[in-house]
Amino acid sequence: MQNDQTDLTPCAHPAFSGLELLSSAVVLVDDELIVQYLNPGAENLFAVSSRKTIGYSLRRLLGEPSGLGTALHNVLRDNWSYTGHNLTIVRPGMDTLHLDCTVTPVEAGDARLLLEFRPMDAHLKVAREEQLAHQQQANRELIRNLAHEIKNPLGGIRGSAQLLERELNDPQLREYTQVIIAEADRLQDLMNRLLTSHRMMQPSQLNAHDVLERVRRLILAEFPAVDVRRDYDTSLPFITGDREQLIQAILNIARNAAQAMDGQGEIVLRTRAARQITLAKRRFKLALQLQVIDNGPGVPDEIRDKIFYPLVSGRENGSGLGLSLAQSFIEQHQGAIDVESHPGRTCFTVYLPITRDADA
Repeated sequence: MQNDQTDLTPCAHPAFSGLELLSSAVVLVDDELIVQYLNPGAENLFAVSSRKTIGYSLRRLLGEPSGLGTALHNVLRDNWSYTGHNLTIVRPGMDTLHLDCTVTPVEAGDARLLLEFRPMDAHLKVAREEQLAHQQQANRELIRNLAHEIKNPLGGIRGSAQLLERELNDPQLREYTQVIIAEADRLQDLMNRLLTSHRMMQPSQLNAHDVLERVRRLILAEFPAVDVRRDYDTSLPFITGDREQLIQAILNIARNAAQAMDGQGEIVLRTRAARQITLAKRRFKLALQLQVIDNGPGVPDEIRDKIFYPLVSGRENGSGLGLSLAQSFIEQHQGAIDVESHPGRTCFTVYLPITRDADA
């Protein structure tokens, strides 16, 4: 059987040997964007081996990050360097990477381009996340203030409609007052949900998997055609939290996933330990990493950066409150929530600190 992989080794050209010492990830490709070499830093970053990568298309290693393919062809054509920031590398079944990339034209054997990758600066990422958190907090406060202002007039509208209904003898006219009362009740419920996150927490020691099992039962009852799989690390210690708030937060995320898949698909509930992580500007030696992963259509591009804002929804009849409330509850637990999404895989990741008191 003919092997379609070119017989190359990491030291196919003497000029490559110095790249072995670099801590950054370096990949060399030819003018057809076929990988000729990658150094140990690239093997570690992309979790691949040279033997299974050299001789194959760069697309196999990186997927198709937006704009990179065109930039590489421009470098080959114009013999100019290129630098790309915050490239998103998405590969099936593997973690998403956010990288900066510098491309330099070279002449080394068959290699024509040298690509150097560096994980996006952690401090810059933290600053962006803090800015986004402040903006979202301001939006939530605005919405809550509006909710307070709307509640009182709603009560007056509903009460007036009830009084008017008593004075009407025509059943058809009474139908109109019933519409007013029903819509006032619906808006009242919406206002109450906007104000729910102000409830005082009632923290206790709890097992995160008990929370997930409750969420799993509720999702299966509401969406029988959804396959909810478990992938738990049962060695994780207890966490300190408000049981009802955490159930509601994870349920909102899982229900949102089920609705996005029209009630058919797969949801994975996964737990892992995260070590040496910063949450709410505090450093924790250990945290719970809880993921809700679905194989649905993904988050629409137009709302991806606003998905946690109140009243932002990707569904026509959605209220846009579920994920906003989930984020509020998680932040009250000194945690963080993030989302990575593309068609076929959406992953919401929740981080919750595991404190020394919870280790017992």
